[in-house]
Amino acid sequence: MSIEIKDLEDKNLEKLTLIQNGKSVRFQIKDDKVWFVHNPENGNLYSIEEASNKTVDAKALDTQKKDGSLQLIADKKPLLSYRYEMTYPPVGVDSIFKKSGYIHPILTPKGDTLTRIQPHDHYHHYGLWGPWTHTRIDTMRVDFWNLGEGMGTVLFKEFKNTVSGNVFSSFTAEQEHIDFKTKGSPQVALNEDLTINLWDLGLTDRYMFDYTTSFSSPLENGILFEAYRYGGGIGLRFNERWKADNCTVLTSEGNDRLTADGTNARWCIVSGVSSDGQGTNGILFMSHPENRMHPEPMRIWPIDANEGRGDMFFEFCPIRHEQWKIEPNREYELNYRMVVFDGELSAEEAEAYWQAFAKFPEAKRIEN
Repeated sequence: MSIEIKDLEDKNLEKLTLIQNGKSVRFQIKDDKVWFVHNPENGNLYSIEEASNKTVDAKALDTQKKDGSLQLIADKKPLLSYRYEMTYPPVGVDSIFKKSGYIHPILTPKGDTLTRIQPHDHYHHYGLWGPWTHTRIDTMRVDFWNLGEGMGTVLFKEFKNTVSGNVFSSFTAEQEHIDFKTKGSPQVALNEDLTINLWDLGLTDRYMFDYTTSFSSPLENGILFEAYRYGGGIGLRFNERWKADNCTVLTSEGNDRLTADGTNARWCIVSGVSSDGQGTNGILFMSHPENRMHPEPMRIWPIDANEGRGDMFFEFCPIRHEQWKIEPNREYELNYRMVVFDGELSAEEAEAYWQAFAKFPEAKRIEN
């Protein structure tokens, strides 16, 4: 969360300490705000005080461009990467499946890779990403998800900013949803700003990141997102080691992998066996209450998917049950939060994380 600092202009910000229930809290200053990770267990009252010595350990969260990807880093260890250069499919596979503008890999704190790109059964799957599937531009159907149909794609355009600090690192990337079908030549059907904020939770086995997509259509008549079981929101293709017998699902409504597909949820835990076979890891997915169709519909592959292997795919899909008309030149936004963990994460912990995400505490200035 954040607190406005416009009333602190006469203070030396380098000497300020944020206090919650008598304890120092790490904070970061950006856009005239004090940013920090709110812990509701310690109450909602904060004070900002001047202190000559800071006692809070600072973890370096940074960004780094490497080999065509922008990495978000904690203590010099990459945790997730955004691909801004083009990735081409394997030799012998049609180049129509080339792609930029996706997140891969997502790593657990111990270094296990949770995402997968270009699996042989779905070459258009790219880690964590969110193209729209069944869309309609005027009378023409355009699919930005299934690249093999040649109707459309989503590509990186440019970075708007990157941020480093001791509480979070982040970037905002501009992406273009390109229509290859309409009017005989490619056109941009959606302009999107994708913002990723990586947060340090002060734990060795977990970290958290926010995924915010803001988009608008420059088209004269906008675009229609037709109701379909895939599309938009966030979709994640998990690593190849997770199958029917070693991967579990638990939603906020108590559904598991056998029953969750097509249901709605505030949050969903997807976990499976770790790479060494000695434990588990996974991701808690959270949908914000202001998202369309919240609690949000999900697409979760059946346990016998992909020739009975039971590979794992998860998606929050806000158009699964109802179409969504995107009016021209109007801004829309979807917000998601994910906690990546080694070990286990309980339903009680998941609910607490979601409550902190959903109910933004109110900040008030109290004069002494």
